[in-house]
Amino acid sequence: MSDMLLGQEPLVRLSAFLGVLLSVALWEAVRPRRPRRQPRWLRWGNNLALVAVDTLALRLLLPVLAVGLALEAEARGWGLLNVLVVPEALAVVLSILLLDLVVYLQHVMFHAVPALWRVHRMHHADTEIDVSTGLRFHPVEIVLSMVLKLAVVAALGPPAVAVLLFEVLLNATALFNHANLRLPARVDRVLRWVVVTPDMHRVHHSIRPEETHSNFGFNLPWWDRLLGTYRAQPAEGHDGMTIGLPIFRHVREQWLDRLLIQPWRSAPRADVTPRVTAAAPGALGRRADADPDRDR
Repeated sequence: MSDMLLGQEPLVRLSAFLGVLLSVALWEAVRPRRPRRQPRWLRWGNNLALVAVDTLALRLLLPVLAVGLALEAEARGWGLLNVLVVPEALAVVLSILLLDLVVYLQHVMFHAVPALWRVHRMHHADTEIDVSTGLRFHPVEIVLSMVLKLAVVAALGPPAVAVLLFEVLLNATALFNHANLRLPARVDRVLRWVVVTPDMHRVHHSIRPEETHSNFGFNLPWWDRLLGTYRAQPAEGHDGMTIGLPIFRHVREQWLDRLLIQPWRSAPRADVTPRVTAAAPGALGRRADADPDRDR
């Protein structure tokens, strides 16, 4: 099974991506959580264009990606799990859990460090949230994330199939939990114990800083609960909450050219951007009254 998945890696990735994207988009159209205020072609066109730019950046800047490095680590016996000779099934489960924890911690770090927040805030500057928001990441963030993932893969030595499964799962859950979906309250209440749901993650895209700096998980919801960054619901409710940031709210800011240069643009003096201090995860969001630009 592992060899078959790895042998068909491009097909597995593309099939999972397109299948989840189209299924969730159709679901959104049938049962939306919030009304759409911007033309879909505008946001979708530019958010999808970012996928192409991100993919090109990875191919041009990095000689190897996570699955390729995992295969090399297996062949050469690199990494903790290869040194300990852990059974494959256990190694796959442990690898997926640890990689997911790393993604959670990375997300916290991108909120806590001002220079990284400037890169990550493009994701939060979307004034609406739907499945396409799950694709909206700056190429600098994508490259930095892959560099971190490569370091973890080299140190951990996870099975290559675990890395592939994790990346496919993370991509699928990111599309799902950014979706503009209305799940029955009872279903959401149960489901969010095993996966990050749209209602759980939507809180993270609130304009209120204390909510922006909560619910960092993309895939598994347990890290937020264990590390004190979980917030059950937005203060103004899902229908009344404002999505995005206090800055970069003009419709022109949704175009690809503005998205790509956003990390190097200063916020207007009258605006306030979310900010967190370097503190324990449970304290994130307690100070959100300063623009990162003003610290420099």
